[in-house]
Amino acid sequence: MADPTAPETLAEREAVAFAADLIRIDTTNRGGGDCRERPAAEYVAEWLADAGLEPVLLESAPGRANVVARIAGTDPTADALLAHGHLDVVPAEASDWRTDPFSGEVADGVLHGRGAVDMKNADAVLVAVARQFARDGIRPRRDIVLAFTADEEDSAAYGAQWLVTEHRALFEGCTEAVGESGGYTFHAGNGVRLYAVGAAERGTAWLKLTARGRAGHGSKANPDNAVAKLARATARIADYEWPVRLVPAVRAAICAIADAVGDGAGEATVAADTLDDETWVRRMLPRLGPAASLVTNTIRNSANPTMLSDGYKVNVIPAEATACVDGRVLPGHEAEFVATMDELTGPDVSWDYLHREVALEAPLDAPLMSQMARALLAEDPAATVLPYCMSGGTDAKQFSRLGMAGYGFTPLLLPPGFDYGQMFHGVDEQVPVAALHFAVRVMARFLAAA
Repeated sequence: MADPTAPETLAEREAVAFAADLIRIDTTNRGGGDCRERPAAEYVAEWLADAGLEPVLLESAPGRANVVARIAGTDPTADALLAHGHLDVVPAEASDWRTDPFSGEVADGVLHGRGAVDMKNADAVLVAVARQFARDGIRPRRDIVLAFTADEEDSAAYGAQWLVTEHRALFEGCTEAVGESGGYTFHAGNGVRLYAVGAAERGTAWLKLTARGRAGHGSKANPDNAVAKLARATARIADYEWPVRLVPAVRAAICAIADAVGDGAGEATVAADTLDDETWVRRMLPRLGPAASLVTNTIRNSANPTMLSDGYKVNVIPAEATACVDGRVLPGHEAEFVATMDELTGPDVSWDYLHREVALEAPLDAPLMSQMARALLAEDPAATVLPYCMSGGTDAKQFSRLGMAGYGFTPLLLPPGFDYGQMFHGVDEQVPVAALHFAVRVMARFLAAA
């Protein structure tokens, strides 16, 4: 592993400074178009231009800005690679935090603030690496396109979706993409360090349920009660246990984790070919220890009721009641999801999509996967690198519409006990400064060789 006492490089220092500055720029996305990423986009564009690049700043609506820049590679015949990150963040209630969520404070070797994890840290690393390449005269093998997007924390309508629709020429030649949520340390116990690279994403299925009935007085019997119909349907959805459906990235992750922790690795390979998915997963998950959390949310589809809206007075039975459900769908299993939702809602409740995005799968045997692994292992040789499926979604869904295979790769070396996964959208979001230094070294090595 790299010497933690080695002097910081300029790129490492810049990554921390850029991340802190970006955190101080409030780009809270409250949904429905309520966000202003332009100041952060201007900041990124300024530092890229200072390095001699030609960033393009594009507004999809007033204040909703994106930045795209291209680093020319040495091989003009090679396909280009997209490295992308989003500039918006989810809301933060300051009273819940120990520090100001937009302070960008660095204390005791830790950077604090909204976006320290999701994902201004990674944006800053990309800018710092681009500047390092320019200073040192490093040219990657193939073109690297950098994209810093708006609106990922809502629908991507002002960000990646808009770029893909209106400015696809900026991504000419890009066949693969790397973005958020993968490549950071997961401590699996007994000194085992895992780095899970995102190679699949569940699809997004945000639903609106509607129950209709007969309005009436709350004191009178009403068998056609919309609220009661909706309550029964949401309860069925909440209680339903979806069947196990293993996609290749999840199956590969389970086998790799079992091999790394040394508990049932041989049986994992054999049993995977002889047992049904449900039995195999039930047998293997207890053997994965803490690392089971890397796969437990992606072994099946899911649907969780999240919002209820009905009625307007306690003594009035309304004619209509609605609810929202957050559904997530494994690659190849949308038809099953639709049929199951029809069955669970029943004849008295209808449903429709509020927002729908595709599930993704990228090749596990692609050379890019090996290149990501090599870059990580150069900094942490004793680690295990494996693929996994992300339970949520990223802008990779949008860029897939241009034919790109998307991977989650935002490398960080994290200390034991640092619950990085809980930092996403959480309170007191933070990242160790040393983790950002590690990210710069890994991303510089990866992008130069990819």
